Amino acid sequence: MRATLVLLHRWFGLAAAVFLFIAGLTGAVISWDHELDAWLNPQLFDARSATQPGAGAPMPGLELARRVEQAEPRLRVTYVLTQAEPGHTIGMMVEPRVDPATGKLYTLDYNQIAVDPFTAEIQGRRMWGAISLSRENLLPFLYKLHYTMHLPDLGGLETGILLMGIIGIVWALDCLIALYLSFPNWRSWRKSLAFRWRDGGHKLNFDLHRSGGVWVWGLLLILAVTSVSMNLERQVMRPLLQTLSTLTPSPFDTRTPTAPEKVAEPRITREQAVALGQAQARKMGLTEPVGGVFYSGMFGVYGVGYFQPGNDHGDIGLGNAWLYFDANSGAYEGGKIPGRGSAGDIFLQAQFPLHSGRILGLPGRILISFMGALVAMLSVTGVIIWVRKRKARLQQRERTAAQKTPAREGPVAELQ
Repeated sequence: MRATLVLLHRWFGLAAAVFLFIAGLTGAVISWDHELDAWLNPQLFDARSATQPGAGAPMPGLELARRVEQAEPRLRVTYVLTQAEPGHTIGMMVEPRVDPATGKLYTLDYNQIAVDPFTAEIQGRRMWGAISLSRENLLPFLYKLHYTMHLPDLGGLETGILLMGIIGIVWALDCLIALYLSFPNWRSWRKSLAFRWRDGGHKLNFDLHRSGGVWVWGLLLILAVTSVSMNLERQVMRPLLQTLSTLTPSPFDTRTPTAPEKVAEPRITREQAVALGQAQARKMGLTEPVGGVFYSGMFGVYGVGYFQPGNDHGDIGLGNAWLYFDANSGAYEGGKIPGRGSAGDIFLQAQFPLHSGRILGLPGRILISFMGALVAMLSVTGVIIWVRKRKARLQQRERTAAQKTPAREGPVAELQ
């Protein structure tokens, strides 16, 4: 059995090594994506008019979104913050509308904008997730690389997301195998936790791989499982959880998406959606203010989020509450409220906060940065071990083959 598990560990590790190396390094960086992005691109985050004399009071996000759409009728604002942090821009996600003359989408070379809340001026534009290493695109590029490898969609399949979900499954299985293999002799278990720092070389490399993985094994398994949950929630995690717990469906689970070029204009405005959200929040005892609103035309749904200005990322705990409303009738369509729902609902709510470390706030993000670097290290040390052992096996085969070849003696050998 052990020989079989060694073989599985070898090939699982080799199959996932490159992907986990990239995911580990990018994960270490994107734990601080908002802060690094703001440092690299102040034009996207700092309102130019905030420091000017007589700037006045900032406009609310809903008014800014209305002005942006009036100034540029080719686009639709799909996500907007209701209030800006003091001195900051208001970020918005946008998408092209349908050109009535052609029935096709207008062409936009950006999907994210930063708007000065004092003047409604668009300070910056970018295509979030574009394959680009420019300052404006670097952090979104790394973020998307982390969970899709920037692989293109094929035939409607999100191949990058599916692949990284499969890598997560392989990783989770390999975590279980690796733990078993790390303790070949339970009487000398201390060796599996030790590092031979003074020996260096191959011995230290082996200890970094084995003992390094053992010390943080539980965290590695959490990262692997949450990777599966987020990339393959519908295909894998929800079916598994439904065998153990009732799951509350959202409108994104029960509705069939519409093609982007067939998205109709909603009958309910953003302002009406926010008013509906405020009324529903009072009924449900939510105390945080409305912090943002999004519109999903493909599903015909508004989402209303509840958080303080600057906490749109959900900096601690299970994240922010979101309630959903039908974009045509205004009917309440359920929501995601941290800590509420079935055991399965709460398990799913915890997946991103666990994976990002935000469930523990700042200490959790620091821990996840460390874990990202560690995952990259484990990938490299594992490949080094394989290369060394493969080289040793090849040398052994050569020696064995040489020993089996009979020595040539006598006149015939001399002629040859």
